[in-house]
Formats: sequence, structure tokens, C-alpha cells
Amino acid sequence: MHGEMGEKILNTADSIMVQHGYSAFSYADISEAVGIRKASIHHHFPTKAGLAVAVLRAHREKLIRSAEMLDAQMESPLARLQAYIHHWEGCIRGKTVSFCVAALLGAEMPSLPEEVQVEVRLHFKALGDWIERTLKAGVRKRVIRLQGTVAMEAQTLMAVVHGGMLSARALENCDVFRMVTDATMNRISTEKS
Repeated sequence: MHGEMGEKILNTADSIMVQHGYSAFSYADISEAVGIRKASIHHHFPTKAGLAVAVLRAHREKLIRSAEMLDAQMESPLARLQAYIHHWEGCIRGKTVSFCVAALLGAEMPSLPEEVQVEVRLHFKALGDWIERTLKAGVRKRVIRLQGTVAMEAQTLMAVVHGGMLSARALENCDVFRMVTDATMNRISTEKS
């Protein structure tokens, strides 16, 4: 869709945004990292907001594909949620991706251009919808018990995962991510560990 150079620009922008946020990254950062002129970046992505939208859209599409794969490959809804959490734990521990870019940009919402805010909301909605569907399936299969509404429990799980990322980043300690996510999964699981 974007061509090889466009993909390279997208991946680099993604990395830089995860490290520095939206307001602190520039085309100069990408130019230096990729080794091309700023004008070439503008050719692929005329505006910074458009580039951020493309990064977020790619993340949402990957999230949807990954969720569909988990749904197809894992019978247990509880195991699907655990796989989602373990994915992030592996990313944080392995220092490949320390934070979800949509969650990071969510913290900058008031200062983001409207088109970027829309994409952040769409990402949170897609993730929340999948978690809700998975929780409902887990209740039907009697592997998950909810203490609140499905919507509240989905938002709680999402907040714990994103908050765990923030704590792990601030403390430079992945164990805090595992501690809070384990506590949340133990709370909703009917299977005692």
C-alpha cells in the first residue's frame, strides 16, 4: 500500500512515537533514522498528523488480525486474553516494544489533531470490543466470572494492561506488568492457579 520506503517510514515513525510521543517527534527524526530527505517523507506522508493516522491504522489492523487469529487458534477465551497479555509482557521484557502507541497517544489526547484523536478512539474501541466478546465467551464457557458488567470489566482489563505498561516503563521493571495483569486475570478466572 505504501511501498517499501513508505513502510520503512511508518515503522520508524511508530518506533519514535513509542519512545517520545506525538508532540516530540518530527520528520527530522525520521529523516535521520531512515537516511532520506524530509521532502521524501512529505512525498509519502504530507502531514505529521496523516503519518500518525497511518501508524495507528496499521496498529488497529494488526490488532484485529491478531485477535481473529487468537479466536481461531484458541478454544478457551481465558487463554486468548492471557495470550494477549503475554504478548505485551514479551514485548516489554524483550524491549522490542515497550508501550502500545495508541495508549501512549491516548495520554496526549487534548493536544492531538482531531484526525489522530479519532484513530486513537477507534483503536481503543476495537480492542474493547474484542475483550468484551472474549469475556462474554468466557462466561458462557464458565472459565471467566465477572464482578461487574462486561463493558466495565473490559475497560478494567484494558486499563490494567495499559497502566501496567506505564508502570513497567516508569520503574524499568517488567515484573510490575506481570504482577498487575496476573492479579486481574486471577480475579476473573474460574480456574485457580
